[in-house]
Amino acid sequence: MRKRTFLFALLLLASCNAMPRESPYLALGDSYTIGESVPEAERFPNQLARALKIANPEIIAKTGWTTDELNAAIDAAKPKGPYKLVTLLIGVNNQYRGRDAEEYRGEFAALLERAIGFAGGDAKRVIVISIPDWGVTPFADGRDRATIGAEIDRYNAVNREETRRAGAHYVDITPVSREKKSLVADDGLHPSGAMYAEWVKLIMPVARQIAP
Repeated sequence: MRKRTFLFALLLLASCNAMPRESPYLALGDSYTIGESVPEAERFPNQLARALKIANPEIIAKTGWTTDELNAAIDAAKPKGPYKLVTLLIGVNNQYRGRDAEEYRGEFAALLERAIGFAGGDAKRVIVISIPDWGVTPFADGRDRATIGAEIDRYNAVNREETRRAGAHYVDITPVSREKKSLVADDGLHPSGAMYAEWVKLIMPVARQIAP
C-alpha cells in the first residue's frame, strides 16, 4: 500500500512539473508590443522579461489592432492571471484611422480596468506605455508630420490622465521615439530592437519595483 502511494505521488509530481507554467508577465497591445519587423527576442516585452530575469511574457497583441480589437482579442484569449506584471500600450491605430480621442478615452479606460483585473486588482502592478510618434519615421514621408505628432500628443494626454486616475504606472517613451528616430526596423515604420532597448531602459526602474 505504501509503495502504491509513493508511486502515485511520484506520478502526480511528474505531471505537475510537465504542465506549462503561466508567465508572470502579460503584455497587451498592438504592433509595438508584438514587435512587428523584429525578431521575437527583440520585442520590448521579451527584452524586459530578460532584464527582469523572469519567464517570457504572455502576449496578446497584433499589428493594426485598435482598442476595441484588442478588447475582443482579450475576450477570445481568456488570460487567466493573476499576473505579477501587466503592460498596456495601445492607441496608435485609433489615431491612424482618424478616430476621436474621446472615443479612445472610454475604450482605453475599459482596457486599463481589465489590465488591473489581470494584475489581481493591484493597479501598481500595471505599466501603461505611451504611444511613440510614427510621424518621425521614413514611413511618414510626404505626410503632415506636425499634425501626426500633435494627434499622438493628444492621445497620450488621454492615456496619461486615465492611468493616473486608475493609480497605475505610466512610462513616457514618446520623447525617445522622437530623439532617436533613426532606430527603425527595415519596414521604415516600426521600432528596431535597439529602439525597444531604449524603451526598456525607461521601463525598468518601474518594473523592478513590481517584479524585482
